[in-house]
Amino acid sequence: MIEGNRPVTSNPHDTDHTGHDTETIGGPAARPATAPGEHGRRPPPRPHRTPPTDIPTTDGPVEEAEPLVVDGEIVDDQAADHRPAETVKARPGTALVRVARQAPVRAYSVSRAVVAHPRTKAVAKGGVRNLWYPLLGAGVAYGYWRDAHGASRYERQMRRAEVAGDQEGLLEWEARDVAEKQRRHDRVMDWIRHPLDLIKAIGAGLLGLAGLLLLLGVVLAFGHRDITQVIAPLMAVVDLVMWVTWFLAVYGATLLLAATAAGIGLLWHLGRSRCELPAWVAPGEPEESRRDVIPDERAIVNALRNMNIPALNRKFREGWAPRWVMPPTHDGKGWHCQLLLPEGVTVEMINNSKPVLAHNLLRLPVEVWPTEPRDNPGVMDLWTADQGSLTKPVAPWPLLRDGTADYFKGVPVGVDPRGKLVLGRLFAANWGVAGMMGSGKSTLIITALLGAILDPLVEVDVYCMAVNADYDPLKPRLRTLFVSDDPEQIPTVLDALKALMSELSERGRKLQAAGEPKLTRALAEADPTMRPRVVVIDECQELFVSAVGEEAAELVEKIVAKARKYGVTLIFATPVPSADSLPRKVAKVLSNRACFAIGDHQGNDAILGTGKHRAGISATTLRPMTVDSDGSVDMGDLGTAMTSGFTPADGLMRCFYVARGNGVDDVTPVVERALGIRAAAGLTTAGARTPEPVVGRDLLDDLARVLAEAGAKRMRTQEALALLAGLDRRHYGSWTFEKLAKELPDGAKPYKSDGTMQVSTARVAEAIADRLTATESDDDGTGEGG
Repeated sequence: MIEGNRPVTSNPHDTDHTGHDTETIGGPAARPATAPGEHGRRPPPRPHRTPPTDIPTTDGPVEEAEPLVVDGEIVDDQAADHRPAETVKARPGTALVRVARQAPVRAYSVSRAVVAHPRTKAVAKGGVRNLWYPLLGAGVAYGYWRDAHGASRYERQMRRAEVAGDQEGLLEWEARDVAEKQRRHDRVMDWIRHPLDLIKAIGAGLLGLAGLLLLLGVVLAFGHRDITQVIAPLMAVVDLVMWVTWFLAVYGATLLLAATAAGIGLLWHLGRSRCELPAWVAPGEPEESRRDVIPDERAIVNALRNMNIPALNRKFREGWAPRWVMPPTHDGKGWHCQLLLPEGVTVEMINNSKPVLAHNLLRLPVEVWPTEPRDNPGVMDLWTADQGSLTKPVAPWPLLRDGTADYFKGVPVGVDPRGKLVLGRLFAANWGVAGMMGSGKSTLIITALLGAILDPLVEVDVYCMAVNADYDPLKPRLRTLFVSDDPEQIPTVLDALKALMSELSERGRKLQAAGEPKLTRALAEADPTMRPRVVVIDECQELFVSAVGEEAAELVEKIVAKARKYGVTLIFATPVPSADSLPRKVAKVLSNRACFAIGDHQGNDAILGTGKHRAGISATTLRPMTVDSDGSVDMGDLGTAMTSGFTPADGLMRCFYVARGNGVDDVTPVVERALGIRAAAGLTTAGARTPEPVVGRDLLDDLARVLAEAGAKRMRTQEALALLAGLDRRHYGSWTFEKLAKELPDGAKPYKSDGTMQVSTARVAEAIADRLTATESDDDGTGEGG
């Protein structure tokens, strides 16, 4: 009989192998087996399950059962893999078998993942590390005991003295070593030779104690009139011994455990604080943010370990651990610490690899400053700036909008790396500023001058031997502004220095008359000729490398020696510091020195002082401002300088910047405010004057003139120099015999007569005539040639 779309057996109780009614397998929506699929093709016929035919029955021969036909359709090969679970029933136990088969693989994978997990490794390393610390601490404690009871200390000192070549120290430590060994030997021999003495001493001590207790008992017996009190003290001691025995028996284990725990804790602390762990148990690097921002003890030690300095690497292999004189602490805008370097490793070595140290600490070279304190040799003083703190803009100048300044107290010029204000001393100070173009040296000078003119008493003279407009906005408040790059005008600056030297002599006489050792504000207010002066010589190399350079250097040296107490400040600036552009005799008398970005350590030491580069006070790592080919500007380290004398400790200073340019002018309002302050103080300002050009002198004409006025046929050289100085003191005042002989032509040079050097009127006149003849001949030749 056919029901629906499938044939069914006549026996309604026939079921399939799953035990379910066959009606539920195909379902009412089942299609004929021969119907085409949805994809336009007929599926292959499903194999029929044929019941076994050899089953015997009681009714007769075996009947062949009708095949069971189940209607179905395979839609797609791939779709068959994604059939819903409810359409096909799995065999009982299949899932259990699959789980049983996958369990070992899954357990292995999970175990491997757990073992390889960073947290598992960290926990395991932490456990091993905490077990390792007491062992290391035991080694440290043994080292302490050995140093205290052995001769290793003396041996180390002897080796150190031998390496240093200190024979006296070597002999002293050797004598101490021998004496200590002898004392230790004597103590050991005492224990060997006199054991009976020790026993006798103990017995005598016990008998003495017993006698004392009996005596005390007799006293108690008489006092209490009780004979039993004689042995009362002895019984009290016996009771005490019994109580101690009971206490130790009851609480001894607890005390032993507590003492053991305390001992292990002490060893753990010693091992953790004094020793370096092996690499295989060392903790992994912390999170990047913690490692970058905080240069703690471990970060600094790791940075030193990876600097690739052979001597330092050898010390680390020998187990060296740093001794912290000052642990890392946050100081202003950075971290400050001090640690004792090992033998054979100097701060200079660290500075030579400063870029590597900065890289290891994830800082820029300008943000890391290792130095050696003067009062603590062998110690590295390390200051590490917060990341980016030295590249952020400096705060506005404190006197930009309001306020006044005091020449005698100093003017604000910048901030140190910790963010503290730096006052530039003007009174009793002289400055030297150097740095390549675009490094910011003019920024420092202009800021200092703006602060100086906010004191109404100060007079400012500027001599710039390069044509630029840096000082033009200050002109209304300046006393002198000389700007020229003409070599012929260099004597103008020399004449100004000579006039300043004469003024210093006058100031000295006035201070002596006033009974004051140095200039005070009261004296400056009372006498206009005693007002403080600031003299700037920009591009000073043009002066010192000129023909009058040697004379100018000697004059500056004398001026600086006198001007310290007289209220005169000299400021020199040069882009190329060297022994020629800034003579040593000038550099050595400067109190305040600033070096902006510089190309080599020779220039660095020429301005800051010999050995500063090796000591870590170096501006060679600073970068000047640069302009790229596309017009973009890299500010570099503009306005950042290494300084000496501006702060208690030599180091970095970031200068204030008073903007001028690109449509912004903050300088002019400050100058106008300075003019108002000066007017309010009742002082007039005539504006900057330009020195008159130097009139060229003719030595032969001047010498002939003074000889003619004196009516002498010849004259001693000394008298001739005096007359020339009287004619023009600014020009001839510093001339010497050698300079006079050098400047005169051969025919008019001084000669010796009657034991003295003389100049002849006739020879001078003859030299003038020869010069005129030569000039006329040159003119005639030129005319013919034309």
